[in-house]
Amino acid sequence: MKKIYTHLTMLLMLAMTATTFSACDWWDDDDEIAYTLEGTWRGDMRINSNYRGTRYYATDTEITFLRDPSRYSSGDGYWVDYYSDAPWDYVANHISWTVNFGDIEIYFREDRTSFTIRNYRLNDNRFTGTLYDNGQYVDFRLYHVSSPNWTRYDHWGYDSWYDDYYYSRQTRSTEGTDKPVRCIGE
Repeated sequence: MKKIYTHLTMLLMLAMTATTFSACDWWDDDDEIAYTLEGTWRGDMRINSNYRGTRYYATDTEITFLRDPSRYSSGDGYWVDYYSDAPWDYVANHISWTVNFGDIEIYFREDRTSFTIRNYRLNDNRFTGTLYDNGQYVDFRLYHVSSPNWTRYDHWGYDSWYDDYYYSRQTRSTEGTDKPVRCIGE
């Protein structure tokens, strides 16, 4: 009986060790994804905005992902959608993002909304995949345009969210102070 108990205990310890190692693999994968994601990406996200009953389509989107130095699989940044036929030139938001078990979750601070990116391919030059928002989804295509220049900190702005650099990236509207609502798809 003691021999069976010893064997069962060894099997249980082996199973727990295997589970621990596979859990670490997820964290390592998330860190690697975040490392590759860091930088500025530009392309077609198929974003549109509803504003006062009219839908406007973004011609281009730029997303900057900056990693948090103490939490490697998450960070902050900004998301800018550019328009050519709208009453404004662009819609910009500060974002917080996290890579969680391979999914990229993006939270828009000013809008208090979020998107999830799944089923994607990511390398040093290209980022393609599917953007999800409350049951809606669209495919996107982005290209890597720049990486952080860590030798010059002020290249990426200043310490405060409210300084001149970030303040200049707010939405400009000629028809009032209300902000358009960002949507995905058709």
